[in-house]
Amino acid sequence: MQVTPCAIPDVLRIEPRVFGDERGFFFESFNQRAFTQATGVDLPFVQDNHSKSVRGVLRGLHYQVNQPQGKLVRVVAGEVFDVAVDIRPESPTYGQWVGEILSGANKRQLWVPPGLAHGFVVLSESAEFLYKTTDYYAPEFERCIAWDDPTLAIAWPDWGQAPQVSHKDAQGASFLSLR
Repeated sequence: MQVTPCAIPDVLRIEPRVFGDERGFFFESFNQRAFTQATGVDLPFVQDNHSKSVRGVLRGLHYQVNQPQGKLVRVVAGEVFDVAVDIRPESPTYGQWVGEILSGANKRQLWVPPGLAHGFVVLSESAEFLYKTTDYYAPEFERCIAWDDPTLAIAWPDWGQAPQVSHKDAQGASFLSLR
């Protein structure tokens, strides 16, 4: 696997070795030992999640104030623009964001460490999104930052329509309210 730090160095783009021929392809999507050796991240994964969304669905920017979750995310079908925002006050990259295109075609993964907010928008007709987490989902601790927060100024790609967000995500707080 090839691991590349993003503009927020703790966020890692992971590209697996894919073996393909006329029959199809094979790759190892996760191996704890190889992941730890390649990334230096030695946290247990305790939960796997799988979502399917249609074009224009925007989920996030989610985080947990207690039990922060590290997430290893990937797309198995379709394409998304995936975003991580550093909300760790002590971090030199506090308030910065990174975005990556993840798709079933490119097979990239993104490691989003605990303490960052996370979200994505679906760019294809639909997308299936998988993620492993390092802590359990705790709805009582979940919070959301507005996807269109002007302070963060995330450069979301144009997907040709207004975003479809959940009621909860439509109530996202401003980044400045985190201080």
